[in-house]
Amino acid sequence: MSAASPAARPIEFRNATLGATIAVLRETEPARLADALHTMLGGMPDFFSGEAAVLDFGTLGEMPARIDWAGLTSLLRRYQLQPVGVRNLPPEFAATARQAGLALLDHAELRDRQAAPVPAPPPAPAARAPEIAAPAPAPAQPQAGTLIIDRPLRSGQQVYARGGDLVLLAGVSNGSEVIADGNIHCYGPLRGRALAGAQGNTEARIISTNFGPELVSIAGVYRTFEQGIPAIVAGRAAQVRLDAARAEQKLEIEPLQLD
Repeated sequence: MSAASPAARPIEFRNATLGATIAVLRETEPARLADALHTMLGGMPDFFSGEAAVLDFGTLGEMPARIDWAGLTSLLRRYQLQPVGVRNLPPEFAATARQAGLALLDHAELRDRQAAPVPAPPPAPAARAPEIAAPAPAPAQPQAGTLIIDRPLRSGQQVYARGGDLVLLAGVSNGSEVIADGNIHCYGPLRGRALAGAQGNTEARIISTNFGPELVSIAGVYRTFEQGIPAIVAGRAAQVRLDAARAEQKLEIEPLQLD
């Protein structure tokens, strides 16, 4: 499965420190958005986990005469998102947005979401404690470079390597999520969701010695595996990269020869 290029995608998702998902809209017609979401998310009705969503109209080109708020909010709820507000909305639509139960959040704090540390035994003086978070983590100071996680991630935990690569020395369980602005390297079983190039780096890759995720993404182009992992890479060493040479961007999943 592949998704359209970032410039052509009618909708794109980002994370924020409010614990909300930002839905960046380039289209407001619910029927067209429904087609795009089905392609991007593989038709998985429970892709999200009841997270709050903020609709961002900042990249929308020509505004329509009216916005079908009921259709938009119903569509997002179908994928387990809960619309709570809007931003970058032209003033003439503010009244109808409020009537639809959406707050105007242009001045809210919506920076990219960071991973927050969970309690862990104090590290040795020369060691640095890894930063691991459950869903909807609290804000943390930006981290750059390579983030190394040396213990397994359990279901419901999330790690975000902001500004660099993420190296996972142990396994990633089903129901967990790993995100990196750069590459993701996993030296144990890779399950759950893996999203590399989170800020649009199309050169990012996902590399795993034991491939078996629920979802992979490079620079916002997703692939899900509801039909199963391809036999050539299932449980084996593999890499995921974005083939940007085509008019329609596509994720390539290739076996790796480590011997």
